[in-house]
Amino acid sequence: MAKLYFRYGAMGCGKTMQLLQVAFNYEERGHKVCVIKPATDTKNGTKLLTRIGPERETDFCFDKKTNLYDKIAKEYRGVQCVLVDEAQFLTKEQANQLMLVTIDFDIPVMCYGLRLNFRREDGGFDGATRLLQIAHDIEEIKTICECGRKATYNARFLDGNLVADGPDVLIDGTSDITYRAICPACYEKYLRRKK
Repeated sequence: MAKLYFRYGAMGCGKTMQLLQVAFNYEERGHKVCVIKPATDTKNGTKLLTRIGPERETDFCFDKKTNLYDKIAKEYRGVQCVLVDEAQFLTKEQANQLMLVTIDFDIPVMCYGLRLNFRREDGGFDGATRLLQIAHDIEEIKTICECGRKATYNARFLDGNLVADGPDVLIDGTSDITYRAICPACYEKYLRRKK
């Protein structure tokens, strides 16, 4: 039986790179994959681009109204794997639809995304919350903080200063906003420095 996978980690841990590696492995063996990302992620248009260089065009981008089950049933039923980048932007219903893809079509679905938003809450990302609840297999992809400890938080910075409030979605590279993966201790250090 196919499974629904959720691979999560802080920004910069290599989630997209791992997704591209999985796609490469399938295709090198003659299998077809379907690579998708949310239209919310406006960075790089319809391409997936890693921080270290490799990139790939997606098969399609989806918005919150897209029924992923129907789209895959009609256009991608013959694939051997569905790969979802920026899965935190899925709706709860879309996460449920991907579970049904694994059940009804016996196609594995591998989702890659953030677990927490920049406020250290999962409530900002319905897709991540739902995937943590229903995925068959959940794995953390690890990275390190600037201090050398394990980074688990996604910190939003404006002109080098930590920003702990604001809209849930601000894509880096579209303004003066940057994000960094940091550890809890460094997050608190930056938060206290702000006060």
